[in-house]
Amino acid sequence: MLPDVEIFYRAVSDALTYREFFAKRDIIAGKRVLQAGQQRADLLLQGKAPWTTAPGLVVRGYRSQLDDTVQPYGLVIPESYSAGNPQQTYRCDLWFHGRGETLSEVNFIDQRMRQTGRLKADHRIVLHPYGRYSNAFKFAGEVDVLEALDATKNNYPIDEVRIAVRGFSMGGAGCWQMAVHYPDLFFACNPGAGFSETPEFLRTFQKETLHPTWFEKKLWQWYDCPGYAINLYHCPTIAYSGEFDTQKQAADVMEQALKDVGINLLHLIGPGMKHQIHADSAIEIDRRLASLARKGRNHVPRHLHFATYTLKYNRMHWLTVNSLQEHWLQARVDARLQENTITLKTANVTDITLSFPAGAAPFDLLKPVIINFEEQALVCPKPKSDYSWECRCYREGTTWKIGTPQTTGLRKQHNLQGPIDDALMNRFLFVKPTGSFQNEKVEKWVTSELQHAQVHWRQQFRGVARTVNDTDLTAADIADSNLILWGDPTSNSVLKKVLDKLPITWDKKSLTIGDKTFDATQHAPVMIFPNPLNPKKYIVLNSSFTYREYAYLNNARQVPTLPDWAILDLRTPAGTQFPGKISAAGFFDESWKVKH
Repeated sequence: MLPDVEIFYRAVSDALTYREFFAKRDIIAGKRVLQAGQQRADLLLQGKAPWTTAPGLVVRGYRSQLDDTVQPYGLVIPESYSAGNPQQTYRCDLWFHGRGETLSEVNFIDQRMRQTGRLKADHRIVLHPYGRYSNAFKFAGEVDVLEALDATKNNYPIDEVRIAVRGFSMGGAGCWQMAVHYPDLFFACNPGAGFSETPEFLRTFQKETLHPTWFEKKLWQWYDCPGYAINLYHCPTIAYSGEFDTQKQAADVMEQALKDVGINLLHLIGPGMKHQIHADSAIEIDRRLASLARKGRNHVPRHLHFATYTLKYNRMHWLTVNSLQEHWLQARVDARLQENTITLKTANVTDITLSFPAGAAPFDLLKPVIINFEEQALVCPKPKSDYSWECRCYREGTTWKIGTPQTTGLRKQHNLQGPIDDALMNRFLFVKPTGSFQNEKVEKWVTSELQHAQVHWRQQFRGVARTVNDTDLTAADIADSNLILWGDPTSNSVLKKVLDKLPITWDKKSLTIGDKTFDATQHAPVMIFPNPLNPKKYIVLNSSFTYREYAYLNNARQVPTLPDWAILDLRTPAGTQFPGKISAAGFFDESWKVKH
């Protein structure tokens, strides 16, 4: 069945099946959605394609690479749209919705069939990502934004240099994080209210003082935006807040963070407003965005400024960072193009690639390109005859060299850098144990945590985790999926096969990592590591996404709560914050080795 049709039937099925989870209005909305789905299915059977040609409010679906589920997205298509005009391209504004505990698929679809929303499609296509429910467009919600945008670009003539990201409330939070992580994807961002980091927002909004573990504090750097503020140099930003809105705090924090790196934030204030967008402010925002859209996104900036804390977000325009000296500390690259010279200043970076596609290299073909590091110059090859150019450089000690580093063994790299939650941001597969466990307490805990993971993936990310027995795992599964292995070395045959390649030893009596040993009858590991059977993918031991029920109460709490590995004391039952008492935890180093 085509995703566009399947999404209607799945939404209605969920509305009828999960009555205890959905509000009663979902059942009513479900009937409307079912009727619309049947009408559109009939048109498809008649050889018509209503989704690709219709103007106005359009609901579509795509099949996610994460878990093969069909996910919805809404579109507002201009009345002037003509599918038969390949010369016409359209600006695209992404609009991120606010928080809604009852925003099931059926409610989202029903809204997108009946409500235009804040943005009219007079001169643009408006994309409303679902974001996999209500997670501030983080984790699988972040992937949903990118997949929905790709689906839209595959079906409509979107102008690649005129894509904007916008949102309000929880959507404003999503806007901040997407803009700082993918600034070269958008010609502008327009966040309103929301939050831009975790601790100060919760202190202001909920009068809550957090007491994080040392590794939770480090992991805040995944989605806390202030440390990435310099990236907005490449994404023109128009922030909005109501004058009396508590969530004005988000833009205030970013205003200071941007000021610290030399940028003055444009922060529009809605006079007299609480948690609302003032009509005059909306007009001013649209006026400024229209002006920015005329120029569009800059393809080849002459000055480049980039910050990251993780190789998850490792590129900006013509720069790719391949390796860091240490994750979760800020890495910086500042670059300047001048004639055939690139001047670079780096911090916490050990391996970079500079690359310009055909036609984009701003260099003289007859001259070599010089890379000036702070106290060193490298003479690089000349551009190719199609005006493309690429060069990789790595640091050895204090010296930069041209080429690929000659390293052996594992190395943290993009999409293979951890922590545990990252495994569920690409295609993944739960692998269930079929054998006997070494210890009864571990068996009870694994059984409970596997069930918890399946239920909460469904509830919090609106998908169905693909699951297979360990004895049924195929070579194709190993090739295309991150494997989430549940069990211990005797109950899960896949875990048994790879155990000697992991940085732990685990038998019936003891569990050891690094110089720490634990009683295996009372403890269990959770961990992420490159899969020894396919080092291009992860394996994870006994964990799904790591934040739990306590974090569901506020989206700012929905951040990773466990690092690359942890040893859990099972004598303390799993709770709403952690899956057990944390006896030890840590990050692997950049070579995936245990830190001492």
